[in-house]
Amino acid sequence: MTRSDLVEELANRFGQLTHRDAEYAVKTILDAVSDALVRGHRIEIRGFGSFSVNRRPPRMGRNPRSGESVAIPEKRVPHFKPGKALREAVDARTEALLSARPIVKNAN
Repeated sequence: MTRSDLVEELANRFGQLTHRDAEYAVKTILDAVSDALVRGHRIEIRGFGSFSVNRRPPRMGRNPRSGESVAIPEKRVPHFKPGKALREAVDARTEALLSARPIVKNAN
C-alpha cells in the first residue's frame, strides 16, 4: 500500500472527507511520526505497534569489488515493532488465505 492508496482508502471510508482533506490528514500524521522519530522519541499506537529509533554501532565492512576493509560509521535507523493485536490479525488472515488455497504439487 502506498501513500496514495492510503489517501484513497481514507477518502472512501469517510465520505465527508474530500480527497484533498484526506491527503492533508495522511501528510500530517506521517510528518508528526517522522518529526518525533527525528527528535528520538518513541511512538506507540496501542494494538498496532510502536516506532522507535535503533542505533547501529560502527563496524568494519568490506568493499565487495576490491576486498578492502572500510569503516562504517554509527547510524540511527527507524524501527517498527508490530503490536500483539496486529500480529494476531495478520497471522489469522494469513492462515485463512493459506487454508483456502488449493495445494499444488510439483509435477517434476
